[in-house]
Amino acid sequence: MCGIVCAFDIKQKSETLRPQVLEMAKTIRHRGPDWSGIYSDEKAILAHERLAIVDPASGKQPLYSEDKKLILAANGEIYNHRELRSQFPGYTFQTESDCEVILALYKSQGVDFVDDLNGIFGFAIYDSEKDEYFIARDHMGIIPLYMGWDKHGTFYVASELKALEGVCTKIELFPPGHYLSSKDGELVQWYKRDWEDYDAVKENETSIAEVRQALEDAVHRQLMSDVPYGVLLSGGLDSSVTSAIAKKYSQRRVEADDKEQAWWPQLHSFSVGLKGSPDLAAAQKVADHIGTVHHEIEFTIQEGLDAIKDVIYQLETYDITTVRASTPMYLMARVIKSMGIKMVLSGEGADEIFGGYLYFHKAPNAQEFHEETVRKLSKLHMYDCLRANKSLAAWGIEGRVPFLDKEFMDVAMRINPQDKMINGERMEKWVVRKAFEDMLPESVAWRQKEQFSDGVGYSWIDTLKEVVEAEVSDEQLANAHFRFPIQTPQNKEEYYYRTIFEGHFPSDTAALSVPQEPSVACSTKIALEWDEAFKNMNDPSGRAVAKVHEDAY
Repeated sequence: MCGIVCAFDIKQKSETLRPQVLEMAKTIRHRGPDWSGIYSDEKAILAHERLAIVDPASGKQPLYSEDKKLILAANGEIYNHRELRSQFPGYTFQTESDCEVILALYKSQGVDFVDDLNGIFGFAIYDSEKDEYFIARDHMGIIPLYMGWDKHGTFYVASELKALEGVCTKIELFPPGHYLSSKDGELVQWYKRDWEDYDAVKENETSIAEVRQALEDAVHRQLMSDVPYGVLLSGGLDSSVTSAIAKKYSQRRVEADDKEQAWWPQLHSFSVGLKGSPDLAAAQKVADHIGTVHHEIEFTIQEGLDAIKDVIYQLETYDITTVRASTPMYLMARVIKSMGIKMVLSGEGADEIFGGYLYFHKAPNAQEFHEETVRKLSKLHMYDCLRANKSLAAWGIEGRVPFLDKEFMDVAMRINPQDKMINGERMEKWVVRKAFEDMLPESVAWRQKEQFSDGVGYSWIDTLKEVVEAEVSDEQLANAHFRFPIQTPQNKEEYYYRTIFEGHFPSDTAALSVPQEPSVACSTKIALEWDEAFKNMNDPSGRAVAKVHEDAY
């Protein structure tokens, strides 16, 4: 995980802007504490803060082509970089960095190479000879990327909002699955898939074996690392599956085609929760079963409350679900960092792909079920991807998400949606459970979905609600539209988080970068139509789904 800040179409003198860009980059140094690099000329400035995961010795950035005319600042990992490198026998690579292959591809194919990459990324390339730039973001927005314009008209891209706040008068999210070339100045959607359309998948066969193999391949690919790594293990299905697969491959070194012993063969797993929480007990059971060195991180409600201000600064959101779930993850990340771990695998994405949230029980038919999964995936960059990336990056840890691997998604999203449906015989994520039941304890393989912010201990959310009830008066909420005319908070908890957010990011343009949508158990607004009981509710907890969650309100 790294951080980038780049300035293009410069309207001031470069020597004036260069120190400013260095200061902007310093605000995101937590993402890349290992090295700082910068390229500048009179037309462009590219700054990079590096977290060294692959090729720590020579892979510092910005990276250059052999003739030094192409400059690359990249945040991310290219999992298929060795396969791509083999396509360029005549290209002289300067480093062993997985990202350097981006330069070879751009030089050879121009802008039409992005879908060749299997990875997570937000990057900028500058061609100093032609004064052209090219910016791209990964298919799901697993890596954050923002763009902005200052009062002079200089164009910026940055890994986090905080680098642009106070400099840019206009800030926007750089959309996932898109690229921008200065040749035409247009955002172009490079990531398009046939499975987005229900008609393309409704007659498909579902192969449990194919789903299993595809996820095993994704986890195996993503174990690429030259530094110690671990797995996040909440005790829920998704993280248990990714952890079990990681354990299967952890003894051998992926970069050597599994022909060498791993540099760090002991796999460490981490879970977080309040004392006695559902997740801690389930995680320990899985860890014992698969044989990881397990670390249980307990936090107190007061520690969580004390961290919220910092969490909102690091996460750059006031979305209720994200703040609730990010706080324990942020606390856990600090402990993981203290143990020398720099990369972890996590289970995000499975609920969106397989319809794992409890409100999917209410889906009226396979078409609506499938279309909701597609909607959920399109919004994930503003929620769980943001949470996983920034909670960990706050402490200099990279998060990888095998369920959102591009090749795995093509397999999982093309299975027949009818086989994802929840009915009397099948519970949520039945396909995943069936595919991996032999690798997990039965009680975990068939454990009901527990949202991360619930699973760390129900009293965490219950206390948060009590705190905001005391902090925000009915009158303040009733007059919220005067204080916050843009994105007016809809309830006291959102008002409380928005007030903290405003202290960090006072501009209206920053507020507009955060999503706002009514939700029950993480549903989209459209899915609220599935059940009459949903229509007047706005509670992202899984316990809001009456007659489905075992501990519903």
